[in-house]
Amino acid sequence: MVTFLKVYLGSSSRTKGALLRVFMLCLATACVAACGERNKEKPATQTAAKVNKEEITVHQINYVLGQQRALPPDQAASATRQVLEHLIDQQLELQKAGEQKLDRDPRVVQQIEAARREIVARAYLEKIAQGAPKPTPQEVNAYYEAHPALFRQRRVYSLQELVIQATPEQTESLKTTLARSKTFGDFVAFLKSNNYKFTAGEAVRAAEQLPLASVDQFAEMKDGQAIFRATPMGAQVINIAASRMEPVSQQQAVAAIEQYLLNERKRKLIADDLRALRSSAKIDYVGDFAKDRPKPLVEPPSASMDTPPLTTIAPPNQSAPVLAAPQVDVAPLERPAASMPSGATLDRGLKGMK
Repeated sequence: MVTFLKVYLGSSSRTKGALLRVFMLCLATACVAACGERNKEKPATQTAAKVNKEEITVHQINYVLGQQRALPPDQAASATRQVLEHLIDQQLELQKAGEQKLDRDPRVVQQIEAARREIVARAYLEKIAQGAPKPTPQEVNAYYEAHPALFRQRRVYSLQELVIQATPEQTESLKTTLARSKTFGDFVAFLKSNNYKFTAGEAVRAAEQLPLASVDQFAEMKDGQAIFRATPMGAQVINIAASRMEPVSQQQAVAAIEQYLLNERKRKLIADDLRALRSSAKIDYVGDFAKDRPKPLVEPPSASMDTPPLTTIAPPNQSAPVLAAPQVDVAPLERPAASMPSGATLDRGLKGMK
């Protein structure tokens, strides 16, 4: 500006006019540019709230929402707001805890370290599981054909369960009495007349809701037949009061079978990797733990590669932990009447069957 004035004052009147026009043009251009900068939209912020200068971001909200089941679109806004309010409360609690140095408390430090170990170890397992190959259509078809009780011959069972308190001697006698009883009602009447203590439960279960190792056993039974099993406290009896056929087509079952087989492969990859890690590591039990050192649950895989390939569809291992069958998305079951006892006892009993 100063330089312009000096040039302007030292010029002739004709030159002054030209200089003035140039100056006004530059000034107008600068003004337009400045207004344009001010009118530009500010970049979208990722901050959802500030709590005593500490920011809560949209990424934090999205992470919490991602840990929940998918929400209907009409509930997304309210769920987002609830998560934000929860995070605000949590941030306030964290700030007060920090002021009181609770994050240095030995018990809290131990919990934080345990959580860190769990998170990092789980991340490693998830990375290993990513190597599981997706089942082929041929493998899905083979599984469908090999498990008719789950699909083509799928049944829905109305089950009755009795959990009976009895001595070992009484248990053997009860087994004989059940075999001789004409109906399940007759057996229940016998228990009552002989003052046995027992609890009863009823529930409706489809084949895929049974433990996988028990599906074929139930499929071979007829309505009115019962299973007797001795327990440490006495006996458990499960009776098929009624059943109905509700087959599932292969088209309906494809997605569930694919997911089931993929999950099984992931579990196998993780188990094989853990065996390999234990085999190559030097593990020393110390103190009291060295006295009863556990034997390896599974021998490390041999170099001969005798184990079947991942793509093999093997029959369920009866000695393995209870496995759930593929959960096919079919019409919901008809539920028992409201007065019917809970099926929680039945679930526990079925899981214990061999």
